[in-house]
Amino acid sequence: VCKMSVTANLEDYPDRIADEFTDQTLLITGATGFVGKVLLEKLLRCCPKLKKIYVFVRTKKNKNPDDRLKDIFSGPLCDLLRKQQSEDVFRKVEAIPADLAAPDLALSAENRRKLAEEVQLIYHCAATVRFDEPLKKAVFINVRGTKLMTDLAKECKKLSMFCHLSTAYCHLNERILYEKSYPPPANPHHVIKACEWMDEATLNTITDKILGDIPNTYAFTKALAEALIDEEMDNLPIGYLRPSIIIPVWKEPLPGWTDNLNGPTGLLIGAGKGVIRTMYVKGDSYADYIPVDIVANCLVCGPFTFKMTKKRIFNLTSSAEYKVSFEEIIEIGRGIVTKKLPLNGVLWYPGGSMKRSRLLHNIDFFLVQVLPAIILDGILIMLRYKPVLMRVQRKIYKGYDIFEYYANKQWDFDNDHTLQMRNMFNPREKVTYKLDGDGINYEDYFTNCIYAARRYLLKEPDNTIPSARRHMTM
Repeated sequence: VCKMSVTANLEDYPDRIADEFTDQTLLITGATGFVGKVLLEKLLRCCPKLKKIYVFVRTKKNKNPDDRLKDIFSGPLCDLLRKQQSEDVFRKVEAIPADLAAPDLALSAENRRKLAEEVQLIYHCAATVRFDEPLKKAVFINVRGTKLMTDLAKECKKLSMFCHLSTAYCHLNERILYEKSYPPPANPHHVIKACEWMDEATLNTITDKILGDIPNTYAFTKALAEALIDEEMDNLPIGYLRPSIIIPVWKEPLPGWTDNLNGPTGLLIGAGKGVIRTMYVKGDSYADYIPVDIVANCLVCGPFTFKMTKKRIFNLTSSAEYKVSFEEIIEIGRGIVTKKLPLNGVLWYPGGSMKRSRLLHNIDFFLVQVLPAIILDGILIMLRYKPVLMRVQRKIYKGYDIFEYYANKQWDFDNDHTLQMRNMFNPREKVTYKLDGDGINYEDYFTNCIYAARRYLLKEPDNTIPSARRHMTM
């Protein structure tokens, strides 16, 4: 009875966020990516009065744009949406063949005219998030792609907002990142031109010199993209959000869901499989994480917030309010993958340790990860199977470089604009578009993450859990 009463009281409040999308036509880039999928589902489920959503999709792996959209809508992420609404809701979404890395976005003249006439709100979420992406490709997608999107935005006759998804880790020399613009590491226009006329092999030889003290092409190109957005502040209703490390769904639509094994989930899965046994990191240090559903909620709230405050830059971060150390993550994860939800095909009992000494870490890495992989691959070869474990360890070693840079440095983030955004909403909006971490239980959260990864990414059925538990206790 109490729950029904609370629900009834919430319904007494207006949903001004959803009202902002009444009869609106949207354009989303990156809708087939991690954040884009969750954003698309959220808009369709919670903003039923929106008119149309165009999404840029390129042909990939012999699947055309329409087929790729159908794969998303038929997947587990949209189970709740299908339960709450009819299949007609998917008809609001139309795939537009496009490619952020191509000149003029590979848009047909007809589609460009249609977008210019109809689109009122643009979410630019597309980016390559690979840290080791070759500079040319990273620049074409993250930098030139952003420039081409702002050019398209200027043609949109009804545009009310252009929202760009950036990252809190693109100004790495700033130990405290404020909600303001920063000078770019290079002139983005000059970098675009250089990448257009230089061949990839030449660029690869001078990439380190171009990046300077920036550790990867992702951070470099995302900083350049921000500079392009800053240039348009006086010309367009434009702004950007800087999320920190985006992690799986916390609350809805599907707790624990993700479409990748990046971040802490990948770390726990690797440890749970027994292929990660050592890390070079201080156990009491922490990173800044934000669940993807909170990022999607902030994006959905963007038009209303922009209209009410005129603020342009938001840091979507958590460490000022909620901190979880690497040691805590590993301890929680160890309990989950050894007792609650063991994985199938475990190479070694989940264990290992964090090292404060790089030398000890390197020695341990060779003895407990590389050496066993060499031995077991040798056995596989003798049995006429394809060796796999050294390939896995090479990927882990490559990932260590990225992990160690971010894990062993500390950044803090000012998020006053985001805190102000929360205070603007009524009780109904605060529940529907949750923007904070109040009530999070890390044990439950990481259990959901491992369960979802086990089921949806590793394709390990629930009925194998009992046998995995027995195997773990043998």
